[in-house]
Amino acid sequence: MTVVIGLTGGIASGKSTVSNMIKKLGITVVDADEISREVVEIGKPAYNQIVDVFGVDILQQDHTLDRGKLGALIFSDHKRREQLNKIVHPEVRKEMLRQVEKERKQGSRAAVLDIPLLFESKLTYMVDKTLLVYVDEPTQLERLMQRNGYTEAEAKLRIQSQLPLKDKRKLADEIIDNNGSLENTQTQLEAVLKKWI
Repeated sequence: MTVVIGLTGGIASGKSTVSNMIKKLGITVVDADEISREVVEIGKPAYNQIVDVFGVDILQQDHTLDRGKLGALIFSDHKRREQLNKIVHPEVRKEMLRQVEKERKQGSRAAVLDIPLLFESKLTYMVDKTLLVYVDEPTQLERLMQRNGYTEAEAKLRIQSQLPLKDKRKLADEIIDNNGSLENTQTQLEAVLKKWI
């Protein structure tokens, strides 16, 4: 039986680092962000719907989506953002489930769904177990400022746009505390996987 693990975290919590560690252990990681880029490629159903709803003004000269224009459009308008999500999210879920099914058919012991908004989007029904990559707020703030060159105010805005990690702790089956060293994170990850797989 294939155990489906939902991997989540917050901005600058180290989720990508843990995701890479999982891949190195030979476990397939299905990345929601990657798939959300793929499902809006030219000719795909979601792409066609987006053009129908938002018009050709959101396309670049090569007919790919102009993410900047689309982003500006939906960030300031809650209704437009919901419209876009209603087009893209079902396609992403369909593709993620297709990839999990493929892992099941191959007899894989586990598959990991890397979903940043696992709890916010109420997608826990897609997984058997949830794994949160956690850091405390000061560490999260510092890492985000260093990584993206944000001011403290810019970094705080982005962190506050997500469900706080301390709230996600209550929802997760297991937590990896990523405040320490990479070795420490790896050790925690391997211990959790041993329990589940």
